[in-house]
Amino acid sequence: MVRRLAVLLAAAVILSGCTEQRLFAVRAVAAGVPSLAPFFEEDGSLGTDETKLRPEEPHSGLQQGNTPGLYGGTQKPKVCDVDRLKDFLTDPRNRQKAREWARIVGITPDRIEGYIDDLTPVLLRHDTLVKNHDYKKGKAVAFDALLEAGIAVLVNDQGLPAVKCSCGNPLQSFDKDPGKISVKFEDGNKKWDGYEKSDVVTVKPSPQPLKQIALIDVDDPDQGINRPVGSSGENDEPFDATEQHPVPRVAGMTFDQASQRLSELGLAATFSDGLPAGDAPVTGSDPGPGTELRFGEAVALSVADGGGEPGTPPESDPTDGPATDDPKSDDPTSGGPTTEGPTTDGPTTDGPTTDDPTSSGPTTKDPDTGGPTSSEPTTDRPTTGEPTTSEPTTAVPTTPTTSSTPPTVEPTSAEPTSAGPTSVEPTRSEPVTSEPASGEPGSSSATAPGESAVGPA
Repeated sequence: MVRRLAVLLAAAVILSGCTEQRLFAVRAVAAGVPSLAPFFEEDGSLGTDETKLRPEEPHSGLQQGNTPGLYGGTQKPKVCDVDRLKDFLTDPRNRQKAREWARIVGITPDRIEGYIDDLTPVLLRHDTLVKNHDYKKGKAVAFDALLEAGIAVLVNDQGLPAVKCSCGNPLQSFDKDPGKISVKFEDGNKKWDGYEKSDVVTVKPSPQPLKQIALIDVDDPDQGINRPVGSSGENDEPFDATEQHPVPRVAGMTFDQASQRLSELGLAATFSDGLPAGDAPVTGSDPGPGTELRFGEAVALSVADGGGEPGTPPESDPTDGPATDDPKSDDPTSGGPTTEGPTTDGPTTDGPTTDDPTSSGPTTKDPDTGGPTSSEPTTDRPTTGEPTTSEPTTAVPTTPTTSSTPPTVEPTSAEPTSAGPTSVEPTRSEPVTSEPASGEPGSSSATAPGESAVGPA
């Protein structure tokens, strides 16, 4: 009887495993191949794809919308005709299509023009997973799709594909496991040159709304293009994509702060296993601070396990190198967070150290001068019921204006303030960690708006 039960249990485990491995069908959409049921007839008048653009090998299968070089651009005119798309969707003869289009995007039909004006035309540089929509019998019909590199799309201010330019179809974020897909090449969409299932990309929202997008010129990969969000190329600013930028010190920041800071320098943030929570504390980077990288190259971030204390410097950061007397001496970002906090009998934190009053314990030595600090440590809460006159130091970082545009070699002033500790505060009881404000993006859960545009992409 025991053996029979064991066999039955083993069979149940095998069957459940097979069920979990069920694959999601994804329809391949090749560049330049017309859709069978588009919102707008694909006659080349609304937008055109770059059919000879081979997919680039991504540094990560999951990328945020502010990743420098995620998208490409070109100075060719009318890659996305934004005005024509607006005219089509506001034409009374297309009222039903406009209603369905707006429903997928998550707006009312009367807001279509303003919504499209805020989108930006780009070219996909990677084979990209999205949720696409056909128009059949008066309804928008969703299907999972893999868009080939070279397809022109409109992206929103979080860097998410929102409209397929050539047909006007609204797009949303891919919401399934990219590792469990089965790509179907059919309806004229033959397997394209350079396709590798392991190289497909899923785009997640930028931690903060973008002001401009840093593109790679598909006609000259050594040239970059800074394109303001909501423009079609008329205000593009070129830059040298071969210029080197030093990796900043990111240990002690949250993941969102670190990825944002790297984006400002034209560098991409990656993580070994998906994307951690935006407020996850970063413990180090590979390569480490000071390493020179060119535009779009990746920096792998490591975060504390189990949601450790954000802003608390790691006990050791192998990427930071040896500590020096001057915590800024090896920090190429001049003023970025440091990780060389002195060790005390109690751990330091970046927020209020305890709900209880701290004790006037023994003095500690200042790491820079070697002299003693105040014999009475600062507390974030008063030691009596009476309020103190000093304001507690907060650990909330200043949120910079996000942009995927790489700055000049000199670090930008929008660098988030260090989430590391501001003073050495010995404590006598376990600290209560103050979580920094999450940099989680404004929602894309409602919809990842559709896209369509005109002008150079």
